[in-house]
Amino acid sequence: MKPGYQRLYEEGVLRKRADTLARLMRDCTLCPRKCHVDRLSGERGLCGLGGSVILDRGLPHHGEEPPISGSRGAGTIFFSSCNLRCIYCQNYQISHRAKGRVVDFQELSGLMLSLQERGCHNIDVVTATPHLAGFTEALDDACGKGLAIPIVYNSSGYENPDVIKLLDGIVDLYLPDFKYGNENDARLLSTVGDYCSFAVPALKEMVRQVGDSLDMTNGIAKRGIIIRHLVLPGRIENSLQVLKLIKKNISTSVSLSIMSQYTPIPALEGHPLMGRRITEEEYERVVNEALDMGFVNIFVQEVSDDQIVPDFDRNTPFLWS
Repeated sequence: MKPGYQRLYEEGVLRKRADTLARLMRDCTLCPRKCHVDRLSGERGLCGLGGSVILDRGLPHHGEEPPISGSRGAGTIFFSSCNLRCIYCQNYQISHRAKGRVVDFQELSGLMLSLQERGCHNIDVVTATPHLAGFTEALDDACGKGLAIPIVYNSSGYENPDVIKLLDGIVDLYLPDFKYGNENDARLLSTVGDYCSFAVPALKEMVRQVGDSLDMTNGIAKRGIIIRHLVLPGRIENSLQVLKLIKKNISTSVSLSIMSQYTPIPALEGHPLMGRRITEEEYERVVNEALDMGFVNIFVQEVSDDQIVPDFDRNTPFLWS
């Protein structure tokens, strides 16, 4: 299956999309924060980023869902910073700060090509929203040099639907979180009071583009969407509200990844709400409710005390890498 961005490259549309995304940075509205700062002139919004692309690293990653990681890994590019500020973020070392390596579009293009050469099944961009102009420019360059594997857009779900529309044909696989089913938890845990009102239309737009199922070849996803939800301790009602919103507004055919891996980061040790792992009973209740609601395509995890979150202070942040 030919990635959609190849057609856009051939038609000259990919380059135009990069220019459009760059113009949005002049009065930045790339994400729902809509900071309205001129990032191209060096002003910084809540994400702490100016006009440069900053990334932490790129590597073959074997910890995504099986149709994404496959046998050779996803070609995962971890960008720095994030438009959310989740107090419990498992990637807090890179998401809570705008630190990393500044790269130009040619270096980023070369990284994508090297991941393809290493056999990765796709290019999996993590929290790319603030970096979209530079990423799309790099994709245009890489496509001209032979990039031919799918693009996975791995995001928090807190997206500007109008910006997601600009990714139509660029992204082959969407891998968004759907974190909250109510705005109170979003405000308490991620400092935004409008998560649902943006996540629902953004995910609907993603499904409009790629459908509500996964197109697979030899067990590897080539097109489609997987919606992730991290079960949080003591927040089961939030999880059930998420499932209800997906059922009502999107589809019960969509693939869900219900994650049990929540681990308190050091800053939350002893926190009255978030200072513990989830229980097996909490996790099973969410999975069983999803089944009762009619969801049939569900990725699940075991509930354990194993350390399965990354440490980006290590040369190899994933213990299984």
